[in-house]
Amino acid sequence: MKKMWYWAGLALFSLVAEAQTNLSPEQLWKLGRVSASGISKDKKYVIYSVGTPDLETNKTNRKTYRIPVTGGTPEEIKDAGEYLVNSKISPDGKHIISSEAVREMDITGADKYKDLPKSDAYVFTSLNYRHWDTWEDGKFDHVFVAPYANGKAGTAKDIMAGEKFDCPQKPFGGDEDYIWNPDGKRVLYVTKKKFGTDYAVSTNTDLFEYDIEKGTTVNLTKENKGYDVAPAYNEKGQLAWLQMKRDGYEADKQDIIVSDGKVKMNLTQQRDDVHVDGFVWGEDGRTIFFWAATDGTVQLFKVNYPGLTRMAAVITQITKGDFDINGVHGQVGNQLVVSRSDMNRASELYTVDIESGDMKQLTHVNDEVFSGLGKCKTERKWVTTTDGKKMLVWVIYPPGFDPAKKYPTLLYCQGGPQSALTQFYSYRWNFQLMASQGYIVVAPNRRGMPGHGTKWNEQVSKDWGGQVIKDYLSAIDAEAKQPYVDKSRLGCVGASFGGFSVFALQAQHNGRFKTFISHDGVFDFRSMYGTTDEMFFENWEKGGNYWDKKNAVAQRSFSQSPSNFVDQWKTPIFIIQGGKDYRVPIEQGLQAFQAAQLKGIKSKLLYLPEENHWVLSAQNAIVWQREFFSWLKETL
Repeated sequence: MKKMWYWAGLALFSLVAEAQTNLSPEQLWKLGRVSASGISKDKKYVIYSVGTPDLETNKTNRKTYRIPVTGGTPEEIKDAGEYLVNSKISPDGKHIISSEAVREMDITGADKYKDLPKSDAYVFTSLNYRHWDTWEDGKFDHVFVAPYANGKAGTAKDIMAGEKFDCPQKPFGGDEDYIWNPDGKRVLYVTKKKFGTDYAVSTNTDLFEYDIEKGTTVNLTKENKGYDVAPAYNEKGQLAWLQMKRDGYEADKQDIIVSDGKVKMNLTQQRDDVHVDGFVWGEDGRTIFFWAATDGTVQLFKVNYPGLTRMAAVITQITKGDFDINGVHGQVGNQLVVSRSDMNRASELYTVDIESGDMKQLTHVNDEVFSGLGKCKTERKWVTTTDGKKMLVWVIYPPGFDPAKKYPTLLYCQGGPQSALTQFYSYRWNFQLMASQGYIVVAPNRRGMPGHGTKWNEQVSKDWGGQVIKDYLSAIDAEAKQPYVDKSRLGCVGASFGGFSVFALQAQHNGRFKTFISHDGVFDFRSMYGTTDEMFFENWEKGGNYWDKKNAVAQRSFSQSPSNFVDQWKTPIFIIQGGKDYRVPIEQGLQAFQAAQLKGIKSKLLYLPEENHWVLSAQNAIVWQREFFSWLKETL
C-alpha cells in the first residue's frame, strides 16, 4: 500500500511539474511591483500601489489600492492622500513643508554669459561636478515652509536660502529627509552641509532643526562625523535616527540613536552583528521595530528604549526563516505590516504578530503568476575558507532539479562591496531566473557581507584583491565537488564590485571558469579614482590615493587593479556598461572590452547609453536578459 501511495504521489508531482513553466525574462518584467504607502487614518486599511512595467510603452503603469489590515479583497482607489495622514502638514495644522529646486550657482555658459543663450558648456571649479547619473546644474533642493489654512498654502519661505546644499539628499533621498517636530514649531531636516570637493570626500550628513518663530537653525548631531539620517519622532517628542560613526565610510556599522533632547542613547551598539537597515517607532512610543541582515537573510527585530531608567536596551529577533523583511509600513495593535520577499517570490505585503512572529500574507498581486512557475530550491551551505573561517553560501537549484544529472553552474559575485547577499528578489540579478534557465547558482556571503559580524564586514576594505577573491574560489570549489555539477561548464557573473570580482578572477581562476560576465565592473583602479563621483568611497576602500608613494596601504590596493593582470586573461568575457553610470564610469567597461579584443579573446560589449549603474527601462532590461542568457548558452 505504501508503495502505491509513493508512485501515485510521484506521478502527481510529475504532472504538476509538467504543467508548470520556468520563469522567463518577459514574465519577470510582467510582475506587479508592490509598494506600501502606509496605514489609513482609521487604522482599518493598508494603502499600497502596484507598478506594472509596459514593454510596449517602455513605462510603468501604477495603480493604488486599499486592503483591510485583517485581509480581504483589495479595492482600487484614486487618491491615497484621502486615506493617509499628510505628514507634511504641521501637527497643529498651521504650516506645511515641501521641497523645491533652487538655483544657487551659474554653471553653464548660457547662465554665465547672457549673450550666449545656446551655449551648453559647463564650468566647474571643484568636485561633485556630477553625481550618480546627473551633472551639476547649479540647482539645489531646499526645504520650504508655508502657512497653511483652509486646505491652501500661503507664501513659502526657503529655510535653506543661499545654501549650496541639498535636502532631500542626492541621489536617493526623499521626503523622509524633512519632518515636523511633534510641537509643530520646528522642522527637522537631513543634509550634508559641505560643497564641491569637501562634499565628495565626506559622508558627514547631519540633522538640522529649524525654529519657525525664531528663524534659527541648530545642528543636532554636530559631534558625530559620519552619517546621521532617517529621523523619526515618537509622540512624546523623543527623536530616533540612524547613525554611522566614521566619516568617509559608507558601510560603517549603522545603529539606532535616540535622544530625549538632553541625553543620546545608542540602542543597538551591543550587537556587533546588527547593522540596521531601517526602523519605525512602535505605537507605545517605547519600542522600535527595525530590520537588519543576519546570516544571509534580512529579519525583523525590536528594541526597547529605556529612557532615563538607565536599564539596558534589549534586542529581540521577531521573525525567522529563509526570506527577507524589506520594510515596516505601520502598526495596528499587535500586528505590523511589512514587505517580504525571497529568492522565489517578489515582494508582497504581510502582517506579522509582534509576539509570536507569525506571518500572514496580505497582498497576492503575483500569486497567479508564481503558481504556474517552477520553484527553485534554495539551500544554505557552510564552506571553510582558506583562512579557516566558516562562510555561508546560498546554492540555488533549477526547477525539477535531478541530482543524477550534471548542470552548468554559475558563481554569482555580489556588489557593494558591503551589500548583504540575502533572500532578495531582483529584477536583473534574479536567482530564480538564472536557475530556471538550467543553471545551478552559487552565491557566497564572502568577506564584506553584513550580518556576520563587523570584522567579517570590514575585511574587504583596502584588500579588494585579497581574501575576498579566495572566498569566491573556496565557494565554487566546494560546490564543484558535487556529482551534479559539471566542472567543465562553470561560469562567473557579477556587477559593480561583483563586476570587479569577475575581472579579478579572469586572471586568477586557473582554468576553473569557461566564461565571464561583468556589468559596470571596476577594471582600472587609477582611472576609477580619477573619474568616480563619491571620493569618500574610493579613499576608504583603497586607503588613500595612488600618487602617495609613502602610503603602503594605498599602494598595495592600487597594485590589485585588474588592469595590471590582463596579460593573464584567456577566457571569453561579456562586458556590460551604462553610459550614465558616474559611480563606475564608462571608461571601466570600455577599457576591459578593448583589452579583451586586442588580446584576441572572445568578447562582447553591451552598451546602454541612457542607463546609470542600474538598468531601469523595461525594454533595455529585456535586452540585458536576452544578451545575458544568449552569451551563457553560446559559451557555457
